[in-house]
Amino acid sequence: SHIYKKNHDMTKTWKGKTEQLLRVDDHDFTMRPAFGGPAIPVGVDVQVESLDSISEVDMDFTMTLYLRHYWKDERLSFPSTTNKSMTFDGRLVKKIWVPDVFFVHSKRSFIHDTTTENIMLRVFPDGHVLYSMRITVTAMCNMDFSHFPLDSQTCSLELESYAYTDEDLMLYWKNGNESLKTDEKISLSQFLIHKFHTTSRLAFYSSTGWYNRLYINFTLRRHIFFFLLQTYFPATLMVMLSWVSFWIDRRAVPARVSLGITTVLTMSTIITGVNASMPRVSYIKAVDIYLWVSFVFVFLSVLEYAAVNYLTTVQERKEMKLRDKFPCTCGIPHSKTMMLDGNYSESDANSLAGYTRNQMAPEEEKQEKMVVHLAVSDEAHSSRKRGSKGHVGSRIIQNSHAIDKYSRLIFPGTYIFFNLIYWSVFS
Repeated sequence: SHIYKKNHDMTKTWKGKTEQLLRVDDHDFTMRPAFGGPAIPVGVDVQVESLDSISEVDMDFTMTLYLRHYWKDERLSFPSTTNKSMTFDGRLVKKIWVPDVFFVHSKRSFIHDTTTENIMLRVFPDGHVLYSMRITVTAMCNMDFSHFPLDSQTCSLELESYAYTDEDLMLYWKNGNESLKTDEKISLSQFLIHKFHTTSRLAFYSSTGWYNRLYINFTLRRHIFFFLLQTYFPATLMVMLSWVSFWIDRRAVPARVSLGITTVLTMSTIITGVNASMPRVSYIKAVDIYLWVSFVFVFLSVLEYAAVNYLTTVQERKEMKLRDKFPCTCGIPHSKTMMLDGNYSESDANSLAGYTRNQMAPEEEKQEKMVVHLAVSDEAHSSRKRGSKGHVGSRIIQNSHAIDKYSRLIFPGTYIFFNLIYWSVFS
């Protein structure tokens, strides 16, 4: 019995006493505190629990936060000898006046209700009130992708009273920049959170008037390494692969054409994949510049071979016309009837044309002499070719067109120059 008296159940002895102590039924809580007087100040502070996602396609972000309001309502004051506050859940919130703060430009928002509504109300004896909620909100963020993916984005979550103008409710940050706190474990896969800060200003509506608006601003810096692996490196490798065509024999048409078409189609796939995950903006992004310039380099390498093949065909036609105009007269009519033991000079070979028909060998030896004559002629032609061009190089160099030789230097040099300008401007 003594223990029961010492630890008696206050809910049994104070049945219905809480509402009587706060005098909830004695006042009209549909009206704001000090109605008809000066604007009631409502302080706000926020603790950001998580930044859940950033969507470039929808241009929005999702944030979970604890939103707290501070104000004084003398109608809720109560006598207390210990000066301790009383804490309630969301059931009392429906019976008293609370600020009607909403999120401007929000798309979706909700108060968490597992296992019960995440709402807390704390009332102090002098009438000061702390009202706290745990909310997840998805809000719009105007993003500029002109430097994507080397960009930084600044987003804002805006709070404002829906019904009360600045003449009735003065919304302010309770402790300035200290009113915004963030969890140290907040991280995003594609972004580095640079900083959070708070601002405030007045917002004007032509129909209703001026309102106090609070801003939670945060700056995000995009991680570039993912896009280097998925976009920039593959595009660069495709451009370099297209240069291999300049070292392939110009007569190897299937090899060079298939290589050019493959690199063009691969670049098209990379461009399509990047744009599929981006909003359809009407301006050029930084990644578009890089990919389309790379695509132009790949396409030009295909056109380069088209030019080489065309010029080679034209040159062969000209040589064919010259052979038809000046047919070869060497051979049987001018063969010299002499036995060659293999030790001969170019002058001996050229002197074969000086013998007459009477000095020709018998018919059965004519074919053998003709073969010797042609072999000597070919050897003389090769000797003259070596004398004019020097030492013969590899087959690749012999079969290279002048355009290929210049392209081996011009294409890589120009692309390297483009990369230097690109990364110095956008990084």
